[in-house]
Amino acid sequence: MTTEGHLEALTRRHRELARKIEDELTHPSHDDLYIVSLKRKKLEIKDELAKLQMSDA
Repeated sequence: MTTEGHLEALTRRHRELARKIEDELTHPSHDDLYIVSLKRKKLEIKDELAKLQMSDA
């Protein structure tokens, strides 16, 4: 996979996680641990995106 393709895939995954977090927060009985897990994954992806973008610059 090219770097550009990898960036696109990570960006797409980041958006999916953001959507999933929003969906979970709308449920009255949401699972806090699951939301924390999703947020952690989202942050890891954001960090990886930043590293890749810095290496491309």
